Amino acid sequence: MGINLRTCFSVLFAVLIFVQSALLSSTIGGRSTDTLKRKIGSSLDQTAFELADKLDHYMWSRASEIEVFSKLKVLREGADLKEKRMLLDQLKSNIPSFTWVGITDEKGNVTASTDGILTGKSIAERPVFQEAQEHAFVGDVHDAVLLSKLLPHPGNEPLQFVDISVPIVGSDGVFEGVLASHLSWEWASEVKESLNNTLQKEDKGQEVFVVSARDNTVLLGPKHMVGKQLKLKSIRSAQKGKDGWMLEEWPDGEKYLTGYAYGNGYKDYPGLGWTVLVRESEASAFAPVNELERYILIFGALSAAVFAILGWFLAGIVAKPLHRISLAANQLLSGKRVEIPKYRGFKDVEILSSSLRNLLGNLTKTETELGHMANLAHHDKLTGLPNRIGLDFYISQITEQTDSKPAGASYAFLYLDLDGFKQVNDTLGHHAGDVLLQEVAGRLTEGLEEDVFVSRLGGDEFLVIVHDGSKGKAAAGHIVEMLQEPFMIEKQEVRIGCSVGVALWPADDPDLFKVIRLADQALYAAKREGKGRFFFYKKD
Repeated sequence: MGINLRTCFSVLFAVLIFVQSALLSSTIGGRSTDTLKRKIGSSLDQTAFELADKLDHYMWSRASEIEVFSKLKVLREGADLKEKRMLLDQLKSNIPSFTWVGITDEKGNVTASTDGILTGKSIAERPVFQEAQEHAFVGDVHDAVLLSKLLPHPGNEPLQFVDISVPIVGSDGVFEGVLASHLSWEWASEVKESLNNTLQKEDKGQEVFVVSARDNTVLLGPKHMVGKQLKLKSIRSAQKGKDGWMLEEWPDGEKYLTGYAYGNGYKDYPGLGWTVLVRESEASAFAPVNELERYILIFGALSAAVFAILGWFLAGIVAKPLHRISLAANQLLSGKRVEIPKYRGFKDVEILSSSLRNLLGNLTKTETELGHMANLAHHDKLTGLPNRIGLDFYISQITEQTDSKPAGASYAFLYLDLDGFKQVNDTLGHHAGDVLLQEVAGRLTEGLEEDVFVSRLGGDEFLVIVHDGSKGKAAAGHIVEMLQEPFMIEKQEVRIGCSVGVALWPADDPDLFKVIRLADQALYAAKREGKGRFFFYKKD
C-alpha cells in the first residue's frame, strides 16, 4: 500500500519548506495563469472559428440549393402553377429549414408558394424581391411579423428569418421573376444549442454569441442579451477580419476571456459579416490556479513544523519519479511516442502516473474516434459512397495535384441519373428503393476500373470521375450497359436504366466545379434524346 504523499510531506517539511512553498505559490501561480489564459483563449478562439465556419457553410449550402433550383426548366419556362407549387413543397419537405419558398412574376406578385402562403400577394417592396432582380441576394436575420401569423410555430414571439432569393431568367435572357425563400433562423439556434450542450458536458462554463454586422446586435446568445447591442474591442477586431482571443470587460462589468471569429463566407458565398464570440468568466477560467496557490500555501504551513533537513532528502526521492513523469509528458508534447512510467510506493505519485496513463489512452481513443467521425461525414450513410462533402474534398485534392500532373492530363466527369427509379419506389416501396441504390453503388464501384472516383450526390444521382479523359466514352457506355442488367430486389426482378451526361476537364472548362455543372447539362440533353444513353457536353 502506497504512502500518502501529503502525509509524508506534512510530517517532514519545516520552516524552510514553508518559505519555499510561498515562493513557489507566487511563481507557479503567475506562470500558470499566463499558460492557462493562453490555453483557454486558444480554445475559445477555435470554438468561435468552428461555429462561424458552420454558420457560413450552412448558408452557402442553402444559397447554392436555391441557385440550382432556380435553373430548373419547369420554373423558367412557364410550367403549370400547380406543378411549380409541388416542386416548392418538395423542396421545403426535403429541407425543413426553408419555412417559405415562393415564385413571383416580373412585377413581384407571388404566383406559386409553399402551402399557398402569400400566393397572389405582392412582395415587390421587399428586399427579397428588389435585391434579387439582377443577382442572387442573401439578407441578414430579421423578424417577419406577417409570416409569423401565417406559419404555425410555438410561442408568441415573431419568427426570425434569413432571406435567400435569385432571379429567374428565361431561355431568351428576359427577367421573369424571382425565386424567393425565407430560411428559418432556428437552425442557427440548434447549432448553438448543440455547442452549448457540449461545453456544459465538459463543464467549461462558456457562452456563445452571434453578433450581426448591423449595429452589432446580438442575434444568438443568452435570452436576456438577444437583440441588444454590444460594443466590444473583440467585435471590432473580428470585423477587421482577425480571429483570436482577449481578456476584456463586458457591459455587465465582469471580465471575460473572449474568443472571436468573423464569418467571412464560404467559397462563392460572401457571408453576412456575423461575428461569433465565445466567452468564459475570468473567475471561472482561473479558478484552478487560485486553488493551486491556496493548496501550496496550506501545504507549506502544515509541513513547516518538522524535519527540515530530512525533508530535503525525501523531497529529492519524491521528485525523481515526478521528474521522469514530466520528462515523458514533455516527450509526448513534442510528438514522440513514449509510455508514462508506472510507479508504486507514494500513493499520490501512483495516482498521478495512473491518471496520466489513462488520459493518454483516452486521448488515443478519442483521436481514433475523431478519424472515424470525419470518415462518416464524408460518406453517404446509405451506400457508403463519398457524398457531396467527400466530393468537394476529392476535387480539392485534384486541384492541389494539378501542378504535378503531366501535360495533357485530363478527367472525364460522368453525371448519371437512374431511369425508372421513381417507379420502383412507388410500386415496391422506399425500402426497396434504398436496396436498389445500394445495388447500383455496388455495381459502379465493382464494375469500373480502379482509377475512378464514384460518389452519390443525392437521390438517384451519382457522379463518376474517370482519371483518363480518353476513357470517358467507354466508361459511360459500360455504366449504361451495367445498369440495364436486371436487379433482384426482395426476390423480384427489377429493371431500370440510366442516362449519363459527360463533360471533360480541362477541355470543356478549366473550373472543376463548372465541369460538373456542364456534365449535369449534358445529362438533361441525354434524357431529352430518350434516356438509356450517354451524351457529351457540346459547346455552343
